[in-house]
Amino acid sequence: MVSKSSVSHKKKHADYESVGEADSLIDSLRNVLRYRKKDLLQKSVLEIITEIENEVNPRMGDGINYLPVKEDLRQIVEAKTLARASYYVRRLIKSLSGTKTNGINDINLYRWKEYDEVLTDSLWTFERRDTSGAHLGWYWGNFVPQIPHQLLLRYTKRGDWILDPFAGSGTTLIECNRLGRNGIGVEINEDIVKKATELIAKEPNKYGTRSVLAIGDSTRIDFNGLCKRNHISRVQLVIVHPPYFDIIKFSDHSEDLSNARSVEKFLEKFGRVVRRVSSVLQDRRYLVLVAGDKYQNGEWIPLGFNMMEEVMKNGFKLTGIIAKNFEDTRAKRNQKELWRYRALAGGFYVFKHEYIFIFKKQKERESGADRV
Repeated sequence: MVSKSSVSHKKKHADYESVGEADSLIDSLRNVLRYRKKDLLQKSVLEIITEIENEVNPRMGDGINYLPVKEDLRQIVEAKTLARASYYVRRLIKSLSGTKTNGINDINLYRWKEYDEVLTDSLWTFERRDTSGAHLGWYWGNFVPQIPHQLLLRYTKRGDWILDPFAGSGTTLIECNRLGRNGIGVEINEDIVKKATELIAKEPNKYGTRSVLAIGDSTRIDFNGLCKRNHISRVQLVIVHPPYFDIIKFSDHSEDLSNARSVEKFLEKFGRVVRRVSSVLQDRRYLVLVAGDKYQNGEWIPLGFNMMEEVMKNGFKLTGIIAKNFEDTRAKRNQKELWRYRALAGGFYVFKHEYIFIFKKQKERESGADRV
């Protein structure tokens, strides 16, 4: 059966990888297949379930999340025929020993039930910002680390390169360190770059990945040159979290998008950034835009959708829209009642959401988009 030495190690299954330590369980399942009577096969499987329940925390062990494994084992026990029970055993062996991915990420589709951390719905609700490790939440206007965390799991593999042209406090690059991705960021504010560099360096980097944070204006910087200087051929994901026009002033630089003279000028500058990052993004890979709207002089300005259209004009196909709700915002912290009164008095609704637009880069001959 499942040996104690193979299931008692307390190793978190947080890396989402198929590992070899499942061999003992696989051997036990292969032994089950020798039975030619359904009741004997199912009795043997029940013994495996009992050993798992007695010996391991269901979410700990040798690279196995035992909760979905137990579900599969119980399905074997409940099978009506020997043929069906044997089929379920072989399927479980395949899921534990084989790997099937979509080529974009490291998610093993044979073990898809184990990835309960990975969100697949179009509404994301976070109670508060992750402030663990180097995520200190010190920078006004940065986005919650849970967003790049989810995007890296869905749209990249370990060792891929991720580009963030509005790097800010380094949230994306910190998550890259955690998940074994390489990160390259550009930020216009030199003081912020210094602080962010210190924080990124403090985040444990057990996978030995690289982080590059450059000072620059993403509307003008040569991303191809930046990548070549750092021996990067192409990036596999671009995460774009720009200012929402002038809601927060991020610097005194005239080219900072938060200092644009009008919405039209803001969108023009944003389009420049999209074209420039597109030049280093691998074909058929993803660009993700995290954006919000703006309320001004009694008018709701659909800034997020304006930016969405700007991306689509530049060789990208929209593949998804996620609405993110965040309860504990820094701007409205401890002022919920005041904002509710203002909304009732002013006839508007309090912003609690942002958009996460998912785009896939098309080949240039398919998109017909102009290039910088």
